Amino acid sequence: MTTASQLPIVDLRSDTVTRPSKGMLAAISAAKVGDDVYGDDPTVNSLEERVAEMFGMEAGLFAATGSLTNQLAIKMLVKPGEELICDEFSHIARAELGAAAVFSGITTRTWQSENGILKAANAMRIARPNSGVHLVSTTAIAIENSHNFGGGTVQSMAEIAELRKASASSGMFMHLDGARIWNAHVAQGFAFKELSQYFDTISVCLSKGLGAPIGSVMLGSKVNVASARVWRKRYGGGMRQVGIIAAAGHYALDNNIPLLKEDHRRAQILAKACAKVAPNAVDPSKVVTNIVGIELGSLNIDSATFVQAAKDEGVWVGAIGPKYVRLVTHLDLTDELVERAAAVLADLLQKALVA
Repeated sequence: MTTASQLPIVDLRSDTVTRPSKGMLAAISAAKVGDDVYGDDPTVNSLEERVAEMFGMEAGLFAATGSLTNQLAIKMLVKPGEELICDEFSHIARAELGAAAVFSGITTRTWQSENGILKAANAMRIARPNSGVHLVSTTAIAIENSHNFGGGTVQSMAEIAELRKASASSGMFMHLDGARIWNAHVAQGFAFKELSQYFDTISVCLSKGLGAPIGSVMLGSKVNVASARVWRKRYGGGMRQVGIIAAAGHYALDNNIPLLKEDHRRAQILAKACAKVAPNAVDPSKVVTNIVGIELGSLNIDSATFVQAAKDEGVWVGAIGPKYVRLVTHLDLTDELVERAAAVLADLLQKALVA
């Protein structure tokens, strides 16, 4: 009899756990490189230009992480002593370790949201542009799409457009945290340039759903990107022959965007299996991309116990809160692995119901 320790691990902690494919490794090996700090790496230069063109933005800047590209964009939009607003579950507010305050000397305030879903009126309700000498002035608004801690939810284009219209009259900027914009694109089918028209800066990640080992790109005006390039160096983010990594980004854009629909389909397999046993824990109708949230609030188990029990069965999942577990599908999974994980997780939920 095969034990759990003898089976392949099913890693659902994040879509950042993927390994480069053979094709991606070949692209990395064949990359033409130069010194990117001097602007001499042709593979980096072409990647920056390519992503900027995809989104109809003037320029792009390659960096190691999405947190760095988010923070560089914020630095360009918000001056020390001013304020950024975003939703309460946003990665910028929740998972970048106070970087906006540390690096840019700014305040961040949040509005309440349901599963991270944007309602323009909620954002504008807390905005305080041009507040004079008594209050902190709101200078920029950040939107996340798709939304990590919201369970992979996708933002409404109509709400984004309404927020842009309402905020622009007061001179506020808008930033898009598009770490998983590729998933939102596949789920909704919008054109990248249709979305980008509403934003002054954008951050996109190549190492999550698209499977590159490292890399994000900040997009914006030529002036903002030129200034961000200086700040990237100042933050210690200048890299030399980094075309070997940019080549992985090119490969990901060439090959992996269409594959995301399989990640979304497999997320539904997980969601439906869990919901069949514990309908109050998972709602498959709210799973629209590659993230499944399991709400353990009504069950006799906490996240830490659930995560360990799943790990004991060879299924790795992430605890996002004391009673909330996240599952994320990605390129390295197969239907067989996902079906096995679904069975393990459903069994754990069943046991929690009767415990």
